[in-house]
Amino acid sequence: MNVALGSLPAEPGRKNEDFAAVASGAAVLLDGASVAGAETGCVHGVAWFSGTLGALLLRTVTARPAWSLAECLADSIGVVRSLHEDSCDLEYRASPTSTVVAVRARDGVLEHLVLGDSALLLAGRDGSSRVVTDQRLDEVGARLRGAVDELPTGSPEHAAALAEYRDALTALRNRPGGFWIAGPDPRAAEHALTGVTPLASLASVSLLSDGATRLVDSFGLASWDDTLAVLNSSGPDELIRQVRKAEVEDLDGRRWPRGKAHDDATAVHWVLP
Repeated sequence: MNVALGSLPAEPGRKNEDFAAVASGAAVLLDGASVAGAETGCVHGVAWFSGTLGALLLRTVTARPAWSLAECLADSIGVVRSLHEDSCDLEYRASPTSTVVAVRARDGVLEHLVLGDSALLLAGRDGSSRVVTDQRLDEVGARLRGAVDELPTGSPEHAAALAEYRDALTALRNRPGGFWIAGPDPRAAEHALTGVTPLASLASVSLLSDGATRLVDSFGLASWDDTLAVLNSSGPDELIRQVRKAEVEDLDGRRWPRGKAHDDATAVHWVLP
């Protein structure tokens, strides 16, 4: 496999709650999340949750080729739950969760699964590109953000509004009419976006956390084709560098309102032979 992987935490010295890994013919990317400033009810933390789930998912995806990716994810969520349900409060409103992107090459096709607002960028040999991302979280969030986008990022007022927003968002997590994300309940996997693409039609496959897609979907400074061009020419590290450069130019979020000035950013770029 010809794969490049880059990842940076939101701030130096902080834990990176993104996780990405590759194996022969497969890759996964997870973006861990919790309610900002709130206790998670988990003694292990968000980075442990996304890393443990990601490692188990990659193992299951490769070890169980007859299982669908949704079945692999459901099983992995169940295993992670068994690892800490005796020590952690998994019914707590801010219990750790994670987006999931997983791909697997098998029998001449690329299988994919996307749950949450991370993105899968599929580049065709004919020059076309297609993005698979779960918009349900963004659609719910747009209804609830209220004053968050009107306040300077990092200010006490913004922090208070953000906590209220995320509390309201949590109430709609893994519920009909809300959004779906990997957490304590394996049934969330049933709501993932899944599909297959002929391998022969693909030039590359890219898995991106939302911290790495900000130039496109938050800042409007680049297109998906621009993102693909950077990945092909310079790789994930350069893409993340460009994201950080834009973030520094708008630390208070006046130009581009957002929950936090910087976010964990991760990209996996797999060039197919």
